[in-house]
Amino acid sequence: MIEEVIQKRYGEKAIEEAELEAWENPYPDRDYLIEITFPEFTCLCPRSGYPDFAVIKISYIPEKYIVELRSLKLWLNKFRNRYISHEAATNEIFDALWNLLKPRRLKVVGDFHPRGNVHTVVTVERENQ
Repeated sequence: MIEEVIQKRYGEKAIEEAELEAWENPYPDRDYLIEITFPEFTCLCPRSGYPDFAVIKISYIPEKYIVELRSLKLWLNKFRNRYISHEAATNEIFDALWNLLKPRRLKVVGDFHPRGNVHTVVTVERENQ
């Protein structure tokens, strides 16, 4: 029997090692809105194991830091093999960004594609007082 050695591709390694990275805000004295859309978010249903697909929408007003986009993209891809509910995924994304950036305002929307004729949208929002 011939055994095939399966090596991880460079993208798989990058996703596996991904950590969110903060950069300094180039305009900390100004309120401005950053909107990010991640249209190919995937995770796995914790009950059935079926894939869940969503559009993740992030909008925030930065304080001292902004999120580095490549690190965000790779980090969000880490969810693709995880068994996690829509609510837990959206809240985990929110918490990670809130703790990393400490923004003036943050909103994360998980708009999950319908499955079984059910469409779920989870919104988490907070303003720093």
